[in-house]
Amino acid sequence: MRLTVNDESHEVTVDAERTLLSVLRHELGLTGTKYGCGEGNCGACTVLIDGEATRSCITPVTSASGREVRTIEGLANGDELHPVQEAFVEHTAFQCAYCTPGFIMSSVALLDRNPAPDEDQIRAALSGHICRCGAYVRIIRAVKSAAESSVKNDDGQNEGGAR
Repeated sequence: MRLTVNDESHEVTVDAERTLLSVLRHELGLTGTKYGCGEGNCGACTVLIDGEATRSCITPVTSASGREVRTIEGLANGDELHPVQEAFVEHTAFQCAYCTPGFIMSSVALLDRNPAPDEDQIRAALSGHICRCGAYVRIIRAVKSAAESSVKNDDGQNEGGAR
């Protein structure tokens, strides 16, 4: 089966019953996507499939074939962090950081479809994500900051969503 992950094509021979998370971590070595609950409830395994936040722990790998998968490793542009990653660092929107990749991926999906969400929309997009350390206030603050920085250029004019 052919998978496109972070703009790279991969040919993998795996059991069709395997989860996307398992293949990402064990076959492709992309360990930024985390295993949390294994039931799609905590959000630690969130990746983007064709731009939509998707729980990879309950997604059969076959459903990703022929689609664009983006993981946390695919957000940065070389040494330049994605605006959401920058905002998470700036606002210390993590403590242990185990849940952070999932929160970031869902935040990117939100900002790509809605570059200026209000707090209720941010909370709704991140509902179902669990941060055991309780960094929710800082996470919301980081997503707001990323939204604000991505919709304005140097002249204060709207540019659109986070890249």
